Amino acid sequence: MTSPTHARKARLKTHLVSAKAKLKNHVTPRRVVLLSAAACSAFLLLLTLRTLHSAASRGASRSSGTAAAVAGMQHAQEPRNQQRQECAKVPAPVAEALVHYATSNETPRQTEAEAGAAARVLARRGPCNLLVLGLGPGSALWAGLNHGGRTLFLEPDAARIAAARAAHPAGIDLQAHPVAYQYQQQAASGAGTTLSDDDLLALRNSSECAADSSPPKPLAPDHLERSPCALSPRGLPAAFYEAEWDVVMVDAPVPGAVYTAAVAARARRPGTGETDVLVHGVDGAAEESFAQAFLCEGYLKEEAGRLRHFSVPSHRDKDAMLFCP
Repeated sequence: MTSPTHARKARLKTHLVSAKAKLKNHVTPRRVVLLSAAACSAFLLLLTLRTLHSAASRGASRSSGTAAAVAGMQHAQEPRNQQRQECAKVPAPVAEALVHYATSNETPRQTEAEAGAAARVLARRGPCNLLVLGLGPGSALWAGLNHGGRTLFLEPDAARIAAARAAHPAGIDLQAHPVAYQYQQQAASGAGTTLSDDDLLALRNSSECAADSSPPKPLAPDHLERSPCALSPRGLPAAFYEAEWDVVMVDAPVPGAVYTAAVAARARRPGTGETDVLVHGVDGAAEESFAQAFLCEGYLKEEAGRLRHFSVPSHRDKDAMLFCP
């Protein structure tokens, strides 16, 4: 009779043999390959997740740095934006001129076409050196449109200068000087024969006046002061000789003013472009004749109502010659 201990040992032995047989049947080469592939896949999955986590962390860091950089750039651009807004403001002289014309009975004596033609020239050339011969209701307008440039007014009537300074806005620095033309002085003093318009027009071909169309190089400060030409001005300020005038505006086409505009335009240095000469108030044949005689019909660029726009080249490198080639 078999003891219980021997019986248990026999059953355990039988169970181990059976388990080895089952394991041998289940662990096939195919299953080993599949288990290895599964282990590799799990390893790759874990590696991918770790890489994505690191990239996300770095991206968040970059985003934070980029946001800070953008904020810094925006902060740096704030003064620039403020400067642009300040530059976009209407300049004080222009604002003063607008208020002046809106609150006074004084208005420019030009039509919309005439004033528009002059404004286009100043917009193209400005800020520039602007010489205005004559003081009129449009003085504040011309000074305002040439904001940032140099504007000089020459006027024969000293009383008109005083009145203009009193009437113009305080924000507009009206640089106005009195001048006189030799033929006017002679007529006022009775020292000479009063010259008619035809006499003055004939001076275009006079050697005394034609020589002045090619002034010394450069234009001497006292050149026009000592000129024998009856059309020449007297009392010109030093500022007249200190600049080359980009735009010359004749606000009242008296013969002396047209002549002075022609001399100033021809005195420009060669190679620096032409001088735009605007003549306002061409109301009749006499004004038209003076403008074409001294500024030359061939240099005429535009007509707008009573305005004539000439573009005059330099004559400084030429010898004495008649005004118009």
